[in-house]
Amino acid sequence: MQKVRITQVRSLIKKPANQKATLRALGLGRINKSVEVVLNPQISGMVAVVNHLVSVTNV
Repeated sequence: MQKVRITQVRSLIKKPANQKATLRALGLGRINKSVEVVLNPQISGMVAVVNHLVSVTNV
């Protein structure tokens, strides 16, 4: 499986509750915090919801 690094690059202030919950579920919550996860359809969908708040790079 392919691993990716997801980094939060924008703030959660004034964002809808579903986007805040999605970032929490990904393990993020602060700007510049990163997590490495295995890219699967569930993670891809979560990233699609918050793609304007995060950056994704291959590991």
